Amino acid sequence: MEPKPHPRLLTHNLFGGIMDKKELLRRKRHKRLRKTVVGTDVKPRLNVFRSVCNIYAQVIDDQTGNTLVAASTIDGELKSQIKSGGNIDAAKMVGQLVAKRAVDKGIETVVFDRGGYKYHGRVAALAAGAREAGLKF
Repeated sequence: MEPKPHPRLLTHNLFGGIMDKKELLRRKRHKRLRKTVVGTDVKPRLNVFRSVCNIYAQVIDDQTGNTLVAASTIDGELKSQIKSGGNIDAAKMVGQLVAKRAVDKGIETVVFDRGGYKYHGRVAALAAGAREAGLKF
């Protein structure tokens, strides 16, 4: 009798290549979310990507496909200030940095794209940091 496969087995998918089930479901949620969350030149999209060790944020104009502003825990400005890139404090600092850069470029309002992640923990901390630094969403 053959053992049952583990539920988080690596699976083939439509998103290119092999990944585990959890990442596949996150990408499906993000794809579904992107049908309604669209960034324009007036109100661009603040996108969040979260890895185990780092967090990344970009302000994107979807009409032209350009990244207007970006910040992450591997940025030179933050790398020396943070101990670990995968915690809530680092996410809040990334949110503040991306908001500061956006406001300097004249961007005050954005649409928040949580990237298929729950609005909780590091994603919520990044959003709170961006709001504190002056972004409206």
